[in-house]
Amino acid sequence: MPEDNAAIKEEIKQELAEERQKAETAPKKAAPKRRAKAAAGTPAQQQAGAQFIYEKILLFEKYPYEVEVADLSLKNYINLTPKAFPQTYRHFSQKKFSKANINIVERLENALMRGGTGGKVSGRVIRTEGRLQGKKLKTLHIMEAAFDKVNKNTGKNPLQVLVMALENSAPIEDTTRVRYGGIISNVAVDISASRRLDIALRNMAMATVIGAFANRKSMVDALANELILAANNDVNSYAIKRKNEVERMARSAK
Repeated sequence: MPEDNAAIKEEIKQELAEERQKAETAPKKAAPKRRAKAAAGTPAQQQAGAQFIYEKILLFEKYPYEVEVADLSLKNYINLTPKAFPQTYRHFSQKKFSKANINIVERLENALMRGGTGGKVSGRVIRTEGRLQGKKLKTLHIMEAAFDKVNKNTGKNPLQVLVMALENSAPIEDTTRVRYGGIISNVAVDISASRRLDIALRNMAMATVIGAFANRKSMVDALANELILAANNDVNSYAIKRKNEVERMARSAK
């Protein structure tokens, strides 16, 4: 029995020595961080790859994302992340300022998906009966057709036209009601960049619904017409009218 135990110990020692020798002679693997860094490439290669992706992805596989935002206050909120068909379903809607991470085209689609509340808007009662409520794919087709129409009529990138329309129709100041004791008065206040963009998108969607309501004009034509008018800062645009009205009331409240 002692001889058997000695033989077993000797075999174990030999196996351990062989494994140690294999580990020493085997090529060393790079650390995970180094491997990831090597795969990512140099900063210049990363920038070139990002630029290639930026140029490759087209909106609706037609229009480039090379758009200039002139309004510096809206630049941080007009999201132009390259996506062929912007659709995120607002997975992070509970987080603060999550709207700033959503493509601007998708935000206009979401604004169009409004339910017909039957409220009085611009002297008319709008009852859409929820025809676009929750119809994300339908609004996506409306946006694509409207962008095609804008491109055909103006010859410009419709994404640039949308950005210009939002910049022109975003009000700078508004009024709020303040109570001093038993007296209520309107006071002029500045508007944050996030709210400016929210108001512009809401007015653009409202102009589309009003333009196509009880009218032979389709929503595609109404949206395309509103985008062109607002981009040209035309007073016939509903969004421009609303902006001028809000700013006029703010000036009178000063």
